[in-house]
Amino acid sequence: MSSFAFHAPAEPTAADDFAALEQRILRAVDLLKAERGARAAAEARVAELQQSLEEQGNEILRVGTEIEALRSEREIVRGRIERLLRQLDELPS
Repeated sequence: MSSFAFHAPAEPTAADDFAALEQRILRAVDLLKAERGARAAAEARVAELQQSLEEQGNEILRVGTEIEALRSEREIVRGRIERLLRQLDELPS
């Protein structure tokens, strides 16, 4: 019998190393794709929220203007009512 018997290598072969590296790269690519998708979704949500915020800001300005107009109108009505009450007070009994 020969003194050179076949023994399993103690360390992984280059093919095993390459397969493990390939798997790690594929997992990294999948993770990168998922993260890019999540980032795109987050950016779309940010754009949506910015648009909503701008619309709300415009609505706040419109409501503020309307409130000022109503306050002005209220003061005018108050003045007219006070004038009418003074005229009623001046009427002889």
